[in-house]
Amino acid sequence: MSLANVTSRAQSGVDAPPVQVEVHASGGLPAFSIVGLPEAAVRESRDRVRSAILNARFEFPPRRVTVNLAPADLPKEGGRFDLPIALGVLAATGQLDPAALAGHEFLGELALDGRVRPVPGVLPAAVAARDAGATLVAPPANAGQAARLDGLDVLAPESLVEAVAHLAGESVLQPAAAEPFDAAAADPVGDLAEVRGQHQARRALEVAAAGGHNLLMVGEPGTGKSMLASRLPGILPPLTEAEALEVAMVRSLVAGAEGDRAWSPWPPFRAPHHSVSGTALVGGGSHPRPGEISLAHRGVLFLDELPEFERRALEVLREPLETGRITISRAARQAEFPARFQLVAAMNPSPDGAGGDERRAQRYRSRVSGPLLDRIDIQVEVPPVAREDLRADRAVPGESSAAVRERTVAARERQLARQGRPNAHLGPADLDRHCRLGRAEADLLEAAIGRLGLSARARDRILRLARTVADLEGAEAIGSAHLAEAINYRSLDRLYR
Repeated sequence: MSLANVTSRAQSGVDAPPVQVEVHASGGLPAFSIVGLPEAAVRESRDRVRSAILNARFEFPPRRVTVNLAPADLPKEGGRFDLPIALGVLAATGQLDPAALAGHEFLGELALDGRVRPVPGVLPAAVAARDAGATLVAPPANAGQAARLDGLDVLAPESLVEAVAHLAGESVLQPAAAEPFDAAAADPVGDLAEVRGQHQARRALEVAAAGGHNLLMVGEPGTGKSMLASRLPGILPPLTEAEALEVAMVRSLVAGAEGDRAWSPWPPFRAPHHSVSGTALVGGGSHPRPGEISLAHRGVLFLDELPEFERRALEVLREPLETGRITISRAARQAEFPARFQLVAAMNPSPDGAGGDERRAQRYRSRVSGPLLDRIDIQVEVPPVAREDLRADRAVPGESSAAVRERTVAARERQLARQGRPNAHLGPADLDRHCRLGRAEADLLEAAIGRLGLSARARDRILRLARTVADLEGAEAIGSAHLAEAINYRSLDRLYR
């Protein structure tokens, strides 16, 4: 039989659409062509496949070989199609039974000696293969990620020879072992007990963790803003299995260290430098890749020196902060990535870091737009640490991350049982249902809106915050004390707009 069909998967955002690798060996002058909208790396697979087949001691046919990657209107990129193309060539030339390829999906780049090299984006392909009821054949370096999925068999041949031997029944590949959670990633960096003083900021951090709220800290250099932000993942609830899968799928799209340790039970923490480009922050490129906001999905995105970031990049954050997704559109293709992150930002009160000229300070603060600030629920000042708090013999030790996490987990469980989502994501109808105020609380809120000049969006944020404060105390109704604390977290609105 001179025609073979092999199933593989392309990459489009966090989706993995199926690709049929059709290989036809016909008469005529020897030639090897690949059609079906392949990019340069896919076209170069002709040379890799030819060398891999020959070095594996198989015969490369002296015939006209045509490879079609269907559907033809879907862009194909990377070296992931090397292994299915090579198997298709062997099946089309009678060196492998085409029937043995049924029920399998193949991914992998081939070295010139036939070894199977890793490729990015295996986990989305693994999810799609599981849903299709197929066995996934993937590179050994990627197989552990995919093997964590329940209901999926993953085979990991070291080379083209091993893959063919298994398919031909000459040997049997054992299912790959599941990748364990990364031990280093399982321990959040730093403990909240290491933070000296800063009781109000610690409380704001706890409220932010309990309700999934965005947080802005304003203070002079050296007051502990970065230290506080880095402790937030340690007091967030651990990821559920479904959330860990979402995070791992995004990480698997990134080559290198990030993709190698995709699975972790803890929320990710990303802290890009303020010189980061807009594309690196939100994602993009001619072949769309996830940016920092997607790599922070289900975790924390920390932006230190917030006014120093490119303003256009910051403005792009507004939509994913509301929707939890980012869509990258290019002339030839479009990709969507998840971006349900918790924003934590820090800034100095002025360019010189310590107040100074009020006019310069106001210009500095105005680099951050009002609409973006409206989307940051908690805005607190972080004053310098008192000297007695820095002395080990006088400082009162703060609570550990584990102790605080117990309260935030309990509060989050109340929210999920009541409305199925964290308080930070409550919609208008949810606010009317779950954040009702008594007469005294309503009067207090209206007075604060008039005094601080708050927008309608800021009012909704206060209600969400008050609901979280009440949940931390286990209260069914929002009281005046809960509302007053929530209003206090918006006290910078008038100054920083």
